Amino acid sequence: VQLVESGGGLVQAGGSLRLSCAASGRTFSSLTMGWFRQAPGKEREFVAAISWRGGSTAYADSVKGRFTISRDNAKNTVYVQMNSLKPEDTAVYYCAADPRSWIVVLTTKTFGSWGQGTQVTVSS
Repeated sequence: VQLVESGGGLVQAGGSLRLSCAASGRTFSSLTMGWFRQAPGKEREFVAAISWRGGSTAYADSVKGRFTISRDNAKNTVYVQMNSLKPEDTAVYYCAADPRSWIVVLTTKTFGSWGQGTQVTVSS
């Protein structure tokens, strides 16, 4: 699976951004999709995930209520809408995909395919 993220940039605290991730190389509707992020000097952390048909979603506590993950299977694209951004949201955001079931991927937080990442910088 090839994944290409877009939509990152510089935004002021309190602002919003929407990241997109276009997938190719495999039937998109059979993939569990996720977003992760990695801040400088920190480990990569889980942000959000969405099941094959979008019926189930999961979020890290740090973004719950502010971020919304969604997908458009007709466009082979997954999104994350990020509102009320904080400086601590600054990181490289990565899209991830995995063909295993929602329960397995959500339990393990492991994904088999990754994008190259897109930088999100939130200024105070």
